[in-house]
Amino acid sequence: MKQDAFTTGGNKPGAGTRRVFVAEGPAPARLPLAFESFLYLRPEHQQLASTGLVLSFYLEDAATQRSIAQLHVRPDADTGVARSPAQAPFGAVQMAPGVRVDDLHCLFDAVEAALRQRGQQCLALRGYPFAYDPAGAATLAEALRQRGYRVALAEQNYHLDPGRDYEAGLHPSERRRLHKCRRHGLHFEQEPPFLLPAAYDFIRACRQERGQALSLPLERVQELFQRFPREHFLFSVRQPDGQWAALTVAIRVSSQVLYSFYPASPLRCNALSPVVQLNEGLHAFARASDLTVLDLGTSTLDTGPNTSLLRFKRHLGGIAGLRLSWEKIF
Repeated sequence: MKQDAFTTGGNKPGAGTRRVFVAEGPAPARLPLAFESFLYLRPEHQQLASTGLVLSFYLEDAATQRSIAQLHVRPDADTGVARSPAQAPFGAVQMAPGVRVDDLHCLFDAVEAALRQRGQQCLALRGYPFAYDPAGAATLAEALRQRGYRVALAEQNYHLDPGRDYEAGLHPSERRRLHKCRRHGLHFEQEPPFLLPAAYDFIRACRQERGQALSLPLERVQELFQRFPREHFLFSVRQPDGQWAALTVAIRVSSQVLYSFYPASPLRCNALSPVVQLNEGLHAFARASDLTVLDLGTSTLDTGPNTSLLRFKRHLGGIAGLRLSWEKIF
């Protein structure tokens, strides 16, 4: 595994105390992280999500002997476009509290130089929702703006605050649907992982009814459950006869964030809207687990925003936030 280190210089604040460690990988940090890594940015997850070379960049603070930021990028020799992530909901830069814009310039000086050396002509970054780390996301956005990156995609992302009462935050129409689910005997359950193949078929059929496809094959989803059993969950709403009315794969992205990855319900259940009850159960699970964000995701189609899904998330009491993707041609 090839490794390099770049030491910052000049008159910028922190110059001389920041180094960028670069390794072909995915590779772990050389110095301990000064923050909890999101699941998708862990090297072991990167190994599953990438089929080619990944360059791992870590911004190191010599004074504290800690890594204070990380970025994993997959170069593409055919297109000349390097991407972060390779295959995951998001990539880009995660950083410790207190990291400044100037610190990120040090990181990106090394990133862009390394990519140019490998014949890359463009870097594309898909960021995490601002709700995950508002200060870090804002710092990254400002650093990229100063470096000439353009916003390639701006999306609305919705999340629930587990600290708030779920039912009180519902739109009256959704509250009526929740009560209707209860009257009809529907109930929330956590399902065992061995039901994943049947659950995947259910979710896929629900998506097909709506003209949507799943982004991952069953084998990849099973591998994620096997490799990260503490971070992956299967939750459902069942009818009194035991049939599924709604399902989702939920992912614990960090000790603070739960992401509802594959929510689905068949058209036959539209009158009941069991996803409202499904989210009630997720909200309760997140609160019991001391999480601070229940991520409902974005609502973007190839043709633009999915307005009906956006409205539904607002009616659930979802809090609107920003999620940005950037590009820069070198």
